[in-house]
Amino acid sequence: MSDPKSGFLREIYIGGLTGQRPQTTDLKLLEQQAREKLSPEAYAYVAGSASTETTARANLAEFEKWAIVPRMLRSTTLADFTSPTRLFGRDYPTPLIIAPMGVQAQLHPQADIATASAAAELQIPYTHSSAASRPLEAVYEQARFEENESDAWFQLYWPTDDELTESLLKRAKKAGYRVLVVTLDTWQLGWRPRDLDQAYNPFLTGEGVANVFSDPVFVEKYCDGKSPLAPTATKDDITSASVAAISQLSPGVSRSWSELALLRKLWGDGPIVLKGIQSVPDAARAIQAGMDGVWVSNHGGRQVDGAVASLRQLHSISEYVRGIEVEEGKERPTVIFDSGVRTGANVMVALCLGADAVAVGRPWAWGLAVNGQEGVTSVLKTILADFELNSALAGFQSSTQFSKAALVRTDAPL
Repeated sequence: MSDPKSGFLREIYIGGLTGQRPQTTDLKLLEQQAREKLSPEAYAYVAGSASTETTARANLAEFEKWAIVPRMLRSTTLADFTSPTRLFGRDYPTPLIIAPMGVQAQLHPQADIATASAAAELQIPYTHSSAASRPLEAVYEQARFEENESDAWFQLYWPTDDELTESLLKRAKKAGYRVLVVTLDTWQLGWRPRDLDQAYNPFLTGEGVANVFSDPVFVEKYCDGKSPLAPTATKDDITSASVAAISQLSPGVSRSWSELALLRKLWGDGPIVLKGIQSVPDAARAIQAGMDGVWVSNHGGRQVDGAVASLRQLHSISEYVRGIEVEEGKERPTVIFDSGVRTGANVMVALCLGADAVAVGRPWAWGLAVNGQEGVTSVLKTILADFELNSALAGFQSSTQFSKAALVRTDAPL
């Protein structure tokens, strides 16, 4: 018998008998609570998207165009519901992933360590951002991934300096990060009016650059050997280092497909997934280049305004990947999805459309802002319980039974 995540529902009701009340399970309300606690700049940074925010709205709207068709009397047993997934050669108990997010210190003092610790305890893969508020080694160690038999991945904003790239990847590999997630769509920040109107760029003040500031190659080459994290560092030292860090992580120049060979050389035989894939041709080029997976994402609408909703592209990409012939003894490439995920039903729809796993971002960020690690844990347990109940009540014993046949388009003629 599995460990039902839907038990969170019973846990809440039983707690109510002794006067306990949970953090809200209404994630829209949770966002409002986070807004009340955060500075206007911090809230806008997380909530905002590119230009008119059309892409962010499209991500949410696309989910509403898919409806689940429940089936009855199928001998479904909630206690035995399972949602296993296999990603890059490893089995996981649930299909959730923590999407990478930078500058978490603006949300809560515990920052990335709180998020990573919550993920580790629930055995949900955690993706550490290049733009983190805490160094990658500290996060891995303090979240106790090995003790929890959990998994951490490292997300790379690809520096222009190959020596710095090599240093960051060696540090991540040595610390214990298993999968390299290469974000492709942020070589330049998008036009984000919410941040622009407040002239808010936290990176310029030394926020969100902990991985780079703690890197020996960066310190030697761009800080004259004087660490910007040292107690003796002046405001000018930090500003100068911040500008140098931004020029590396968001240089205004895109890398090319041919350069993926360098990443493979630097990362070795560990899994590499490309994040930001939005088309079948790009998915094909990724696989042909020897990548181990594709992450279907438009960065939550934060980069390209007027772009296609990620969910709209998911099925065609997953169909292509699932159709690839693989050598005997090898596994097919992994398909991960994010952008617009807010509910258990959203997770279910994405899995039905071919995702192997679904990454969540903004919802847990609001939990972090409201209640630190406990807030993140509550959000993840909420989404998992919602997903499990929704799936079982729709007639499924396991997520392995999902397919596009379980859905209908609401905008299609009857």
